[in-house]
Formats: sequence, structure tokens, C-alpha cells
Amino acid sequence: MASVVALCLCGRLSRVCCVIRTVTLTLDPDEPDPEKIERAADVIRAGRLVAFPTETVYGLGADALNERAVRRIFEAKERPADNPLIVHVADRKMLSRVSANVSAEAERLIGRFWPGPLTLVLPRGPEVAPSVSAGLATVAVRMPRNVVALQLLGRADRPIAAPSANASGRPSPTTARHVLEDLTGRIDLVLDAGPTSIGIESTVLDMTGEAAAILRPGWVTREALSDVIGPINLALSEDRLKRSPGTRHRHYSPRARVVLVEKGSERDIRRICEELLTQGPVGFVGHTAVEIQAPAFTRVLIGNDAGEYGRAIYSALRLLDQKAPVAIVVEGVDDVGEGEAIMDRLRRAASA
Repeated sequence: MASVVALCLCGRLSRVCCVIRTVTLTLDPDEPDPEKIERAADVIRAGRLVAFPTETVYGLGADALNERAVRRIFEAKERPADNPLIVHVADRKMLSRVSANVSAEAERLIGRFWPGPLTLVLPRGPEVAPSVSAGLATVAVRMPRNVVALQLLGRADRPIAAPSANASGRPSPTTARHVLEDLTGRIDLVLDAGPTSIGIESTVLDMTGEAAAILRPGWVTREALSDVIGPINLALSEDRLKRSPGTRHRHYSPRARVVLVEKGSERDIRRICEELLTQGPVGFVGHTAVEIQAPAFTRVLIGNDAGEYGRAIYSALRLLDQKAPVAIVVEGVDDVGEGEAIMDRLRRAASA
């Protein structure tokens, strides 16, 4: 067990008003220690914050039925209050506490993709804390495919609201170390069960309109969803997009400027990097082996495969950011299948 003592922010984010001892508990991802899970569940039931792994990224969890606890998430992350949270459930009984109105289409999707990286936007149940949904009548909910997450939900015996466990706007955390980089001293407990298996956030599908619409691409692809319930489009209206996290505010961004090269040869990428090097240090992450002999140039190579890219991209952005570059040049992947989710995140990071 490791722990760190640091100052936290609560109430008004600009005012230091308490001290939190952030404790880290290390677990076996397949057979987590029941006593450590119970300890984390106690923290959730007490209205405090626990960071825990899912198959996508690490989440920052609080009791979704406790308004005061949910507000602590927004305070710890410095998250805009109009950015809703995803609620995690362990089973169908717990889902009934979050939404009492699950359509037949949603039932088919649940049967096919839960537990897994699919979030459904449904009508919000009366027990859910209003801040979870940013005051909207909808709620985003999913069942994670992760042993630690499911055991925590089961022992806590309540739905857990959990956005990514990072400072708002930063690259999402795929390891406990990333969580501690951003939130040490602001949260109570971190469950460290190693790196996440997917590394990209869940697909968010709105089921509350006349037709289902993807609000945020994720690891469950549009094609896979269409196979179950028919054709699906990407949502474009502000009214629908505001029902999901990760669609309107700054997200997934390192401190350095991100320059995205969606299509380009090794020569093109090298030219861009060399031009930026005239301004200062430059980082590069991608699948093309760019050769530049300069002390101020750092590269991270990832295989040209959506699965490998998804698992590595946030960690690579954080690693390169530590070099304080003037820019990080990122090479894109094919914008199809799971690559659609990766490119969505990279475009948002670059636009910020």
C-alpha cells in the first residue's frame, strides 16, 4: 500500500480548505483482494471518491445517488458543471435504480454488449443525483467489463457515477500512475489493478430520441450497433450532444499543442517536425519510424493497429508532455471501425 499526503480543493475550487490523504491499494486484476474491495466500497458508501479501473480507462467514482458525493467529482476534476457523468452499474437490478424506462431496442443492445464499453443514454430515474446528468432528464449508464469495477459496484451496492479519473481536459488515465499525476491529494483512494485493456472511452449511444444516435464514438463500432438495431447516425445537434460527456468541452489534451497528421508520408511528417523544431523541443507519436537526429526530438512508436493504438495513445501523450515540447505531432490511423473512436479523440485534442 502506498499513500501520499497533499492538499485538496473543495467547495470553491480556488480555496484550499482541507487535507486528503490519497491512498493507493494494489490489486490482482483477475482475483482482487476482497478486503481491499470492501475498503473501497466503504469509501463510496461514505460519500467519498475512489478511482478504479474499467476496461476503457480509470474512472473517478462516487455514489451516483448522493448529490454531495457527486459534486465532489466535479470539484476534484475541476470539471464544468454542465458536463454530465456516466453511471456504472453491476447488474439489471442496479440499472432499475438509474432508469425505469428501458426500451426494447436498448434491451437488445444490453443483451449483446453488456458488460462492455457501450454507454446508453436513457430517461433518468428519480433516485439519481441531479448533478450526474447536469440537470437533464436523461442519464448515461453502462456496465463495465472489468472484475475490479464489477466487484466494487457489487460490494458498494449502489450505482457509481464515474467520469475518467483525470484533471478535466487532460488525456484520460489508463494506469493508476496517471490518476495520481492529476488527482493526488484531491481524492481518497486509488485501486491500482494495472493498465486498462482498451484505453479509449466507451461509445455513447442516445436512446431517448426518435432514433438512436451516437453521441461519442467508442470501441463498440457503429457497424456492430447497426447489426443489432439497424442504421445509426452520428448526432450533430447541440441538444443531443450535451447529454454525453466528451462532446463539447476541451478533452483528451496534453499541455503541449497537438498537431494531428491524419494522412502523410514519412517525408511529410519529418518536414512538419523539423519546422516545429525551430521553435523548441518536439515530440512525435505514431506508427511511422520518423528519423530525426536532434536532441530536442522525442518519438514514441505505436504499431498501426487500432487496438495497440488505443491502449498506448494517452500514455504516449502524457509521456511526451513531460518533455515540455512546443508541440506533439500525432500520426492518425484509418478512420474506420475502432479507428473512428481514436480519431475522434485525436481531433478533439488537436482542436484544443
